[in-house]
Amino acid sequence: MRFALISTPFVAVPPPKYGGTELIVFHLARELAHRGHDVVLFATGDSAVPGVEMRALYPEGIWPPNPWYELDHAAFALRDIVRRGDVDVVHCHVAPGLALAGFVETPLVYTVHHVRDDTLQPLYAHSRSPRVRMVAISERQRELLKPEIDADVVYHGLDVRAYRVGRGGNCAAFLGRFAAEKGVHLALDAAHQAGVPLQLAGAPHWKDEGYHEREVRWRLERPGVRWVGEAGHDRKCALLGGACATLFPIEWEEPFGLVMIESMLCGTPVLSFARGSAPELVDPGVTGWLVADVDEMAWRLRRLATGEQRFDRLACRARAEHRFSVARMVDRYLEVYAAAMDRAALAALPDEEACPAS
Repeated sequence: MRFALISTPFVAVPPPKYGGTELIVFHLARELAHRGHDVVLFATGDSAVPGVEMRALYPEGIWPPNPWYELDHAAFALRDIVRRGDVDVVHCHVAPGLALAGFVETPLVYTVHHVRDDTLQPLYAHSRSPRVRMVAISERQRELLKPEIDADVVYHGLDVRAYRVGRGGNCAAFLGRFAAEKGVHLALDAAHQAGVPLQLAGAPHWKDEGYHEREVRWRLERPGVRWVGEAGHDRKCALLGGACATLFPIEWEEPFGLVMIESMLCGTPVLSFARGSAPELVDPGVTGWLVADVDEMAWRLRRLATGEQRFDRLACRARAEHRFSVARMVDRYLEVYAAAMDRAALAALPDEEACPAS
């Protein structure tokens, strides 16, 4: 089979630091190629995936994200796919690809990587077609995308070999964008209330600077707080593996949350508010706990840091490895690709062939 994957024009594949969507595209493309499929990936020019043909319009990532460059990138990719004429399925990870899908006869799968966005819902509704199949990355995200669209659900998966179980420690970890919806200020408050040191990796994006100045900067000056900036893979794993818990006090409907499964693969429990995908991903008592508020998060954290709450890090890793591997994700996507091809083929049949008379 020959698949075309369209990543974003914003961050390289794989991403050097920040870039959840691009990391998933990397694992998907690499595993498909490893299984013997032909894969062409449309990404930035500084991207590289073993065994995969690379195509790029822009030599490096466009940052901050710009919708016009995204549209240009999607048009470049779909033009090239039409010219080739030998692609079995297009897997698109940028919304403008849907607006252009009508120009392509090839079945198109689109994965929604973001929280519900009412400005995009009309586009998704207008994109209903036998040749287009939508994918959500959690059941909660799928629920929130209705009624305009329905979607298959495919959980993200990571290369479990790239993560090792850490020894833990007496500190907590926070990893992610310094944004209000990620609740970094609440993580700082919970650790402070628990009397547990906190190490943070991440940074505010351009749109989050005001929040950072109001709510985060002064909290970073508290005793026991260490901010390491944005972290690459090795530093990220050391941070997560050396913590007694990863704090995930989200204040939005998180579509997935790769940080949670990265933490679990390092054997570190996740303490999260019960919003978005968290109730689907966290197995209480095995890979973490869902908490109601900062007070309960601080209470759980204190118990873990002092050893009063025992935790089996190997069992945590085993559960995450079983549920969130690249192999499991790719198995599921291959099912979606096959369904997309079958549906497109059926829609292309004449009426008397598609629904023969009895």
